Amino acid sequence: MSFAPITDPWFYAVAIPAVLLMGISKSGFGSGFGALAVPMMALAVTVPQAAAIMMPLLLVMDILGMAALRRDVDWRLFRFLVPFALLGTLIGTLLFRWVDPRLVAGLVGLLTLLFLAQRLLFPPRPDAPPPPRWVGGILTVTSGFTSFIAHAGGPPLNAYVIPLKLRPVVFTATMAFLFFVVNLSKWVPYAWLGLFDWRNFATSLVLIPFAPLGVWAGVALARRIQPVLFYRMVYLGMFLTGVKLVWDGWFG
Repeated sequence: MSFAPITDPWFYAVAIPAVLLMGISKSGFGSGFGALAVPMMALAVTVPQAAAIMMPLLLVMDILGMAALRRDVDWRLFRFLVPFALLGTLIGTLLFRWVDPRLVAGLVGLLTLLFLAQRLLFPPRPDAPPPPRWVGGILTVTSGFTSFIAHAGGPPLNAYVIPLKLRPVVFTATMAFLFFVVNLSKWVPYAWLGLFDWRNFATSLVLIPFAPLGVWAGVALARRIQPVLFYRMVYLGMFLTGVKLVWDGWFG
């Protein structure tokens, strides 16, 4: 078993921007862009290998985001979301060997684009009530599942959380803490499924210095940006993610 990291320059040409993009997304700013990270990295390695390399980096990014945003979490929303997200990762564990990640990516992308189309064509009234909690439960289970299969948990969850109209920093903080729990829950199942090896881990260590850069930039922006612009960036990230995932799922 090799302990040496990947040395292919093309891999790092796509992996470093992918890590920076994921870091910005983990901060909440541009949420949704992070789902592009694994597909970008998969231009040079397989999707399972890209997902495995990203795992240690996600842990570092989550911890940095939590440290910066610990005073801004909506703990009531967090406590509601966690059990459903963990149920989704459990379902992902049980179905991982039988589910085609490309099919999951395509479905996530399609649902993301449908959500955005609904928001554009039928914009909600300013006094519209928040979505029912049962809708939040279903979307959060879906988020946990798609996060496990393809590190693409953001778009389904955004479809529930965006209509709650949280302040940008509260949105950012709550998502940071939630996905820390989700990503931590993947470690044992990923090891059980044989997705980790020392070469991938060594490659993660090479990329770790880039992890804080995107997180710090995103946190700084999330604290200063106006809510309207923040959510426009979220929508843009979701749109690009949706298009990319549909392309990878159906035509890739």
